[in-house]
Amino acid sequence: MTVRVMLISPPADRYAREARVGDDDAAPDDTAVRRVQDAAATLPVPGRRLKPPASLYELARGLPTCSEPALADWDLGRWRGQRLDELSGADPAGVRAWLTDPAAAPHGGESLLALVARVGAWLDTLPAEGGRVLAVASPAVIRAAVTHALTLPPPAFWRLDVSPLTVTELSGRSGRWNLRCGRPLEN
Repeated sequence: MTVRVMLISPPADRYAREARVGDDDAAPDDTAVRRVQDAAATLPVPGRRLKPPASLYELARGLPTCSEPALADWDLGRWRGQRLDELSGADPAGVRAWLTDPAAAPHGGESLLALVARVGAWLDTLPAEGGRVLAVASPAVIRAAVTHALTLPPPAFWRLDVSPLTVTELSGRSGRWNLRCGRPLEN
């Protein structure tokens, strides 16, 4: 049987608009919650609905969901909440290492390799009996899922764009995945 994984990216928040490293602890506004709920309603009914454990993904509020730790946003340690241009000025060697070495974690959090491994392990454990899975996930988690599913080299992660309020669909079984790139969820 085929597993269909539908990954919804949240609407752009203040962090995305200001080119800041995300902050899982920031609560979304009611408009963002409503937009995700409306978007999810346009998709086929899944057998399972998942969300990361962080408060940012209260975006799934009102949808029947269960928390999935493997879908937590990328842990970027002490860089959380900081602007990328400020980081580049304050720690240019660290930013360069982060962008060029998938094993680097100069921020004290999770390396790109660790992120892709975590999300990939979750994909690999989805039930063999098939079904649909719907999850609200950060763009980094969606990019990690695509990187793993298509067995792309880790640096390809940086070349994948995930637009706000889109769904990225992975379908497959036995470790072989197909990709339907992010389609808009709003008219």
